[in-house]
Amino acid sequence: MKAPRRHLSVLAALGSVALLLGACSTATAPAPAIESTPAATAPDSAKAGPRTAIPAGLEKFYTQDLDWKSCGGALLCTELSVPMDYAKPSGDTLTLALNKRPGNKDAAGSLLVNPGGPGASGLETVREAVPNMFGKELQDGFDIIGFDPRGVGSSTPVKCETPAEQDAGRTEQFDPSTDAGLEQMREASAEYAALCAERTGAALGFVDTVSAARDLDVMRAVLGDLKLNYLGYSYGTALGANYAQLFPRNVGRMVLDGALDPTLDNDEITMGQAIGFENEIRAYMQDCLDSGDCPFTGELEDALGQLRGLLAEVEAQPLVGSDGRSVPIIDFVNGFIVPLYDNSTWPMLTEALRNVMAGNVDDIQYFADLTAGREPDGSYTGNGTAAFSAVNCLDYPMDADVATMRAGARDLVQAAPTIGKYLAYGAVGCQDWKHPATGKPGKLTAEGAAPIVVIGTTGDPATPYAWSQALAEQLSSASLVTFEGHGHTAYGRSNGCIADAVESYFLDGTVPADGLTC
Repeated sequence: MKAPRRHLSVLAALGSVALLLGACSTATAPAPAIESTPAATAPDSAKAGPRTAIPAGLEKFYTQDLDWKSCGGALLCTELSVPMDYAKPSGDTLTLALNKRPGNKDAAGSLLVNPGGPGASGLETVREAVPNMFGKELQDGFDIIGFDPRGVGSSTPVKCETPAEQDAGRTEQFDPSTDAGLEQMREASAEYAALCAERTGAALGFVDTVSAARDLDVMRAVLGDLKLNYLGYSYGTALGANYAQLFPRNVGRMVLDGALDPTLDNDEITMGQAIGFENEIRAYMQDCLDSGDCPFTGELEDALGQLRGLLAEVEAQPLVGSDGRSVPIIDFVNGFIVPLYDNSTWPMLTEALRNVMAGNVDDIQYFADLTAGREPDGSYTGNGTAAFSAVNCLDYPMDADVATMRAGARDLVQAAPTIGKYLAYGAVGCQDWKHPATGKPGKLTAEGAAPIVVIGTTGDPATPYAWSQALAEQLSSASLVTFEGHGHTAYGRSNGCIADAVESYFLDGTVPADGLTC
């Protein structure tokens, strides 16, 4: 069984499911536009026109040279340096890893791509997914640039657990509905936070989304582009919207696909995703029943009751894969959710659940491994789980008050009776984090930015359509494009109408009409 590895989907949190954007998200406080100084200028681009001013004190970063080297096939790879703390640019630095799929000789500059997360690798996306997702003219018309944001993958990474420790952590199971279980969960979370602080060092306090957005402007400059051309999926929409807020005059052509609403706090994000996935589970189950080849029976509510009963059985008694590894409820739900991100993989979910009902959990375990980055040999690629925790703990103030979390858990179960309970108590993961949150919810307007395209999918479970509507309304220059369908994000997996709108915008500058529906 194989599933497309595009936007990472979900990552196991300690005691509760954590949905990446390609599933949990970050929203950060609106920041003022950064004023530049004419003291120095970025390199010219043959395509760019006039030089751009550099923020004061950052000259050595904006004027550094890139040393591109072949790294497989047509790909080129390089690294660049950015300040760890933009408030102290003369201090420690971080390394960012980039790769490039060059366009043709007439390419119009660079197009940076972020696949989501936080924690997903842009290097992997450009290496593996772009040839199938992007139209040929778009691939020819730009140098497609992948990057791992600060804290992620091949850039200076957040480091938390060894592969053995990560395997062990995924087998832990707590019942946070009890005081004893909640305390066990908190102790495990505190141990994890201490590992991250010890093994990552000072950089752990600087992997927030606003800092990562400032990195984008350094990339833009050293790539030789006057304006930033950018395609961000899911969490990548938060990164792009924050860039537009900080550097509105440097926005070129920007598409934000599967957007999140930056005004929402962590609890509101969690509730929105709980409802989104509950709705998608219902849609999946009805499709399964209509197929005539479904392991669940009866009417929709009957089948949903059977599914909830199956989850309850796993919760009571973790399953064991053929390799001997335990699959407790949180790892099971992480795997169960993955095929819900793309309705083309719903048949895989049906097969996996049929096998579970026959006593074989291997397919669900495969999906859970996919989201965690675990390879068959027991190694882990990337550091998605660690980066996810680190970015979200900085971007969101979270309230771990017991009474507040218990009330939130009740609300989640009422709103999403199948999936809600497994999304509760997420604030515990940041309760003992070494670095306090620096972000907070707030509107992002990007006044003065060039036209920005926001895409929302009506049946998106991870970034509900209302979030794209909200971001498009906030951004002063946004056009909203709607894909009527199921699954998470649209460009590269939906239809020709979306592809034409995105590619005409990037290639010709044709801004799709606000309200276009595909």
